[in-house]
Amino acid sequence: MADFEERRSLLGDENEDRGPGRQLSAICDPSHVLHRVVVLIFMCFLGFGSYFCYDNPAALQTQVIQDMNLNTAEFMQLYAWYSWPNVVLCFLGGFLIDRVFGIRLGTIIFSLFVCVGQVIFAAGAWSNHFWLMEAGRFVFGIGGESLAVAQNTYAVNWFKGKELNLVFGLQLSMARLGSTVNMNIMGWVYSKVAVAVGSSGHTTLGISLMIAAGTCVFSLICALVLGFLDKRAERILHKEQGRTGEVIKLTDVKDFSLSLWLIFIICVFYYVAIFPFIGQGQVFFIEKFNFSPAQARAVNSIVYIISAPASPILGFIVDKTGRNIGWVFAAVIATLCAHMMLAFTFWNPWIAMSLLGVSYSLLACALWPMVAFVVPEHQLGTAYGFMQSIQNLGLAVIAIAVGVIVDIRGYLVLEVFFCACICIALMAVVGLYFVDYLKGEGLNQSAAERAKLQKETAEHAE
Repeated sequence: MADFEERRSLLGDENEDRGPGRQLSAICDPSHVLHRVVVLIFMCFLGFGSYFCYDNPAALQTQVIQDMNLNTAEFMQLYAWYSWPNVVLCFLGGFLIDRVFGIRLGTIIFSLFVCVGQVIFAAGAWSNHFWLMEAGRFVFGIGGESLAVAQNTYAVNWFKGKELNLVFGLQLSMARLGSTVNMNIMGWVYSKVAVAVGSSGHTTLGISLMIAAGTCVFSLICALVLGFLDKRAERILHKEQGRTGEVIKLTDVKDFSLSLWLIFIICVFYYVAIFPFIGQGQVFFIEKFNFSPAQARAVNSIVYIISAPASPILGFIVDKTGRNIGWVFAAVIATLCAHMMLAFTFWNPWIAMSLLGVSYSLLACALWPMVAFVVPEHQLGTAYGFMQSIQNLGLAVIAIAVGVIVDIRGYLVLEVFFCACICIALMAVVGLYFVDYLKGEGLNQSAAERAKLQKETAEHAE
């Protein structure tokens, strides 16, 4: 009956979407799977430009340092300036989308911030003004994380109750594809521009980064198309605009459990050993392993290459098995082994980076869902917002520290520093296991045990 009524609504007086007496074709019908596939394509490409340009500095690390006459500490500021605005915007992004702009206008505005930020970043290189490059990264950061929130909101709005887990996996895969393509193509773009210009230098760097801005323009076009399709579906199906569901109340922080604070510690100290390492990894592989720039870029991107297909698969495995703490423990141990191999051996770095790629994907699949197990539903928005906020604070501070360590002590001390960060995360995982065991929160239950507990809780509530 509901399906019949929904179909009937498609045959109403929407003359601009159909001919007289004709039913909408499948690709034009917002309730049809074929139309949702079209929407999914634009949804996945919505964040492609943001992820492509986020690691432009890593892909062109040697060129940026040489052309702009920087040291490593100054170079890593480009990542710190991206993270600083997101220490606050993780709390405000959902509010702005829900209460101020709406999902459609909000997505377009955040896409514009990404686009404008990348253009300013490129203009700073072109004009040989590093402060302008930093300003560009700050503007880029304002849009980047909030655009990811908007992308997830679109996914929930269109696919909730249908193929949502698959959609989130595909979105993550497309994000990693953007990072991978950036790592492997920007060096080639720079070399071609250098040939066309006649020499390398800040002008060549600026032109290369401006070319990369084309991916942000493409994502902005996707935002405009998505806004049109969502508005049309709202008119035809009489549905409401999507909302993030993020209800942020900072007063909830005082009610956070010890388990949640341990999850925060794991998140911060794990990710600061991943993203800052990739941000400066190219020169590390050139100096320690005598790789060519192309080889260094390739091995530096293997984390993202593996994450693209592995994330949906590992997410499915974690869903079916449960035991989240066990999976997080395995991921942290594997990451520690990878960093120790990079620090203390001259083994082929493809081994360590491949292990890092698998463990990074596994941790993301097992760690983030645990928040929902220890936090009441009305506090989820606050918990996830706080988790992202302190993660960005950690990334900003550690990015600065990484640059200073490399300049003063070199890459061996840097790898020891990353190992120490992972060890702190490991201690937090062990602590989380014992807290969970004593309090019986079910974080390390099997999927079957967790389903049984949820059923009993629901029956008790009824």
